[in-house]
Formats: sequence, structure tokens, C-alpha cells
Amino acid sequence: MSPHELIFQVEEAPEGGFTAQALGESIYTQAETYDALKDAVREAVACYFDEGQGPKMIRLHLVRDELLAI
Repeated sequence: MSPHELIFQVEEAPEGGFTAQALGESIYTQAETYDALKDAVREAVACYFDEGQGPKMIRLHLVRDELLAI
């Protein structure tokens, strides 16, 4: 049975671009831009699952650290 939704934790890479790691699956990808990352995630998911076995939806959860001066 295929999972209904697959969630990726997305972070800005220190050297630039973005990384995405699936939660609960061994899927990781990266790209220079956010739009390119979306394509890379779709491609990685398609390669990881057999046809018809993948999720119906992919959620990208962007994690961002930001420091504020007081």
C-alpha cells in the first residue's frame, strides 16, 4: 500500500541552494534553486518507489534559522 503523503524537510544549504530529506524514507536530494528542488524531489520520489507505489502528495516543509539582534 502506498503512503498518502510524503513529507520532506527542506533547508537552505550553507554553501547555497537547498537540501531536502524525506521523513521516514531514505530519500535525499539538493538543488541550486527552490524551483529546481521541487523538480529534484519529484524525480527522487519517482526513482525511489515502484510505479504506482509512491505517495499521492509530497509536502515540502521549509526549515529556516534566523537570528535577531536585540
